[in-house]
Amino acid sequence: MASSDIAATLLDGGRTAHSAFKLPLDVHKNPNAMCNIKKRSGMATVLQKSLIIIWDECTMAHKHSLEALNRTLQDLNSNDRLFGGAILLVSGDFWQTLPVIPRSTFADEINACL
Repeated sequence: MASSDIAATLLDGGRTAHSAFKLPLDVHKNPNAMCNIKKRSGMATVLQKSLIIIWDECTMAHKHSLEALNRTLQDLNSNDRLFGGAILLVSGDFWQTLPVIPRSTFADEINACL
């Protein structure tokens, strides 16, 4: 998956992180957010069986997005290890693109980065 629509279309079967993980759209306002995935859903089963999750262009995502994914995977897998024991491979260029925060200061943008 990828953080942006453009990057997702370049991946075979790619999806955006918001689509794949059902991330809340206002995740940047809620530091304790969780993904909207039910424990008995098909997506929960896929995530529970996943050994690795690959997230392209993660540098564009707000850090609360990854924290929400971490909390969700820990809950789904009943495991307190990072990301519920799954490996998260993140890629992106920190020199190129930072999270977009409307009406923010430079400090707000830095605080939103991974």
